[in-house]
Amino acid sequence: MRSNHPKNVSDSADLVPRRPKKTDTGRADWGDLLAEGRFSRFILICLGVWLTAVDTLVTATIMPSVGLNLGGYAYFGWTIAGFMTGVVLACASAGRFSEIVGLRRATVLAGLVFGSGCLMSALAHNMEIFTIGRLVQGIGGGWISGFAMIAIALLFPERHLARVFAATAAIWGVATLLGPLIGGLFADAGNWRGVFWLFAFQALAFVFAAAGLLGGIAPPTIREGIPWRQLAILALGIGFIGAANIIGSTLTAILFVILGLTLIACVLRVDATAQIRLLPRGASDVTKACGAGYVAMFTLTAASIGLSAYGPAILQELRGLSPLAAGYAVAVMAFAWTGSAFAVAGSDRSNERGWIRAGSACILVGAVLLALVMGQAHLALVLPSAAIMGVGFGLSSSLMNRRVLGGLSDEDRAIGSSALIASRQAGGAVGAAIAGVAANFAGFASGLNAATASTTALWVFTSLVPLAAVGTWAAWRLTRSQQKATDA
Repeated sequence: MRSNHPKNVSDSADLVPRRPKKTDTGRADWGDLLAEGRFSRFILICLGVWLTAVDTLVTATIMPSVGLNLGGYAYFGWTIAGFMTGVVLACASAGRFSEIVGLRRATVLAGLVFGSGCLMSALAHNMEIFTIGRLVQGIGGGWISGFAMIAIALLFPERHLARVFAATAAIWGVATLLGPLIGGLFADAGNWRGVFWLFAFQALAFVFAAAGLLGGIAPPTIREGIPWRQLAILALGIGFIGAANIIGSTLTAILFVILGLTLIACVLRVDATAQIRLLPRGASDVTKACGAGYVAMFTLTAASIGLSAYGPAILQELRGLSPLAAGYAVAVMAFAWTGSAFAVAGSDRSNERGWIRAGSACILVGAVLLALVMGQAHLALVLPSAAIMGVGFGLSSSLMNRRVLGGLSDEDRAIGSSALIASRQAGGAVGAAIAGVAANFAGFASGLNAATASTTALWVFTSLVPLAAVGTWAAWRLTRSQQKATDA
């Protein structure tokens, strides 16, 4: 396959994507995107995104059946926390890991790890083994997602990045549509284990495809190791945040969230002076595109998590919707996200600033509207509010990715690419924990009825509005930040 990058570079050049030159004015349509042998690798990237996206949604659907079969309702929080911890740590380490072992070997290993986690969950005879399997799935899925971002930055010219990211958003939209359906079919058939067998076989197909399609990359020159210290601090931070969602005491849960956030902030400080870095230079500086972009991704994702976590239960209780109908009502956000992402996929740099600002503002408006209307659960108000939030993500997310990648130096492109996923997954974990604390304070943990559902809606969605405000501010900072125009 013909490379898009110069040949007279060091051995590690194939692993650290180089920014296309500013004179790159080739065609920027779908035909050119899939030309020059890029089609098969594009499909591989889509398969990787599909595996991680639909796994999360299917598992959420079958968890009641899992708890009933394995007798472990008390471990629900741990299955979520374990998976999220695995995803965040894997995404955060994906850049360095790919530099050390090479993108092909790293991606093959990621598929094997993900498949192994699926097998563990499929064969689990108790909730403890099932939870460990979910942790392993999180690690494998996080690596797959991180390596997909690296592959995108490596294989596609900058003029195609917005379209590729729009395609990955579309995969999430399809997963949102099919995930509850697949999980529901297996759960109704009394065969929740079949879900994990299905994904184990898909992981095996991904492994063979990665081995065949990611060849031709020169062995890297190992320059640095893995930033174990930052990863250990990050693991503790995510662990405390995840545990906050399953602690009975509201005060203790709040303290756990604060401690977790403090540890995550410490990662930025430690990484800024570390010889072996986890994040790109400038990730802790919100005056730069890199730092502002990651903050925006983190906080905006955190602000949106309440809808997927608590929306279905609230709609079922207050509106009497079936689980499937409630799931698809919440999925309106994903559908709107997908449609608007494609609408701006062909945007050039001149329109980037406006779309990012408009998108982040829509997310903030959607968060405020959900806080106001979710307690009554009138679908005529909830669905448009969710759609506005989805449109916001669709307008801004792929262009944020492109802007952040465009501001990174060549040596930071690998770790910067994987951090796009890690920042969002970490934001999701934090948002879920904050929403969980708010829900438990509202009485959600003691059982759901009309009164607690309405109160939970108010507290959960109101607690996430400040995160949306911070994310909108950071997104506007991102569009003000000057990018370094460095030719490859």
